[in-house]
Amino acid sequence: MEKYLSLSGNHSSNKRSLEGLSAFGSLEELILDNNLLGDDLVLPGLPRLHTLTLNKNQITDLECLLDHLAEVTPALEYLSLLGNVACPNELVSLEKDEEDYKRYRCFVLHKLPNLKFLDARKVTKQEREEALVRGAFMKVVKPKASSDSVAASPKSRYTPLPSASRELTSHRGVLGKCRYVYYGKNSEGNRFIRDDQL
Repeated sequence: MEKYLSLSGNHSSNKRSLEGLSAFGSLEELILDNNLLGDDLVLPGLPRLHTLTLNKNQITDLECLLDHLAEVTPALEYLSLLGNVACPNELVSLEKDEEDYKRYRCFVLHKLPNLKFLDARKVTKQEREEALVRGAFMKVVKPKASSDSVAASPKSRYTPLPSASRELTSHRGVLGKCRYVYYGKNSEGNRFIRDDQL
């Protein structure tokens, strides 16, 4: 009766099937680090599994993964997703910061309230309380590309610089003329105040 199973570095085949895990109904710990697993990850029902590590894989859809884990691993207490796009890391991505990671933890704890450890850090009472109150609102949603952004491609005819300055080898200064239009969006009332009134 297996209680611990580790599958690592399974890069040889393009198809990564975890169907065989269904034979291990009493499995308690499963390590699937560094296996190129993606959003199509499907685990069989593992009712006794309490520890799951999916570090350094290719998981991007956090909500889909958490919904699946809530269904097939009801006893899960330890989860680690470090090294996946779904787990924000400010050391790897300049776009992420500590607040992104806090929101991520809150959302994960909202979806999996029985967790005791997340990414090698113990879940605090404060985090658990915040997940109850705000967890549902912590999902990070990225806007989809609109048709306007597709139209503004680099092949656009408009350029703010004169044609003489577009050459990389040309180091001469270029004088251009710009026209600014005031639309009244920024502190309209201040334009009537003179410097001697400040």
